Amino acid sequence: MSRAIRTARAYYEAIDDADYDRLADLLDPEFVHERPDRTLEGRDRFVEFMREERPRFDTEHVVDALYESDRGVAVRGRLLAADGEELFAFVDVFTVEGGRLAGLKTYVRTDG
Repeated sequence: MSRAIRTARAYYEAIDDADYDRLADLLDPEFVHERPDRTLEGRDRFVEFMREERPRFDTEHVVDALYESDRGVAVRGRLLAADGEELFAFVDVFTVEGGRLAGLKTYVRTDG
């Protein structure tokens, strides 16, 4: 398993475990997360959002597949509630630079 893939997996583990120090260590200081409902710019802002503002904290990321290229890592997965209900499916596309996550674009599919 490559370093980039290990870093992408560690990203989900850190969020699911509420390990915000570990999450910050994985991210470049200039990290940008683009998602359908907002863009978060900067590692500190992103970690603050995850720690204090995200809509739900009782979730688990399930990684179904990982794809790596020379530009980064794409992850196909699902976000589950604590009771196992699938909240939505996602594809995350990470840009990896110098062993850290420099950018993330999230695509989601919801039913309904």
